[in-house]
Amino acid sequence: MSPWITRPETAGDLGAIRAVVLGAFPTAEEADLVEALRADPEAWLDGLSIVATGPDGTPVGHALLTRCHVGDAPALALAPCAVLPAYQRTGAGSAAIRAGLAAARERGEGLVVVLGHAGYYPRFGFTPASRFGIRAPFEVPDEALMALDLGPGAGTRPVPAGTIRYPAAFGI
Repeated sequence: MSPWITRPETAGDLGAIRAVVLGAFPTAEEADLVEALRADPEAWLDGLSIVATGPDGTPVGHALLTRCHVGDAPALALAPCAVLPAYQRTGAGSAAIRAGLAAARERGEGLVVVLGHAGYYPRFGFTPASRFGIRAPFEVPDEALMALDLGPGAGTRPVPAGTIRYPAAFGI
């Protein structure tokens, strides 16, 4: 059982989310990405920007899922994920990610891709995307690009294959 309370972001969380992302990364690039994705109606999906809150209700962790495509099929990109440095390695990030994936499942989404640490994301069920025939539109180590089949009948039906098409905000 996680001690973290997770919920979709609200309008009142925007400054706190920016502070979380700024605190977790060395530059403002990821925080600016979150804001650019929020402004993109083709990428943004209400309810899939998740915060993990501290004891006082302040967001300390954040996970974002936005619309991307694999080939021509809709999918989700998990990025960025961030936790304030004082709360890293406490489960706040994992709680936000798990809540985001659960919300995506409830919406009927079928596939999530993530570019990240090969030692971290498998705990959520991610496996190398190459196993599904999914590739990035740029060079990336095979173990760093991962995918998760969320849909009903996961593992019993084909998963979309092809090159990931990220939202324009990613600049790819």
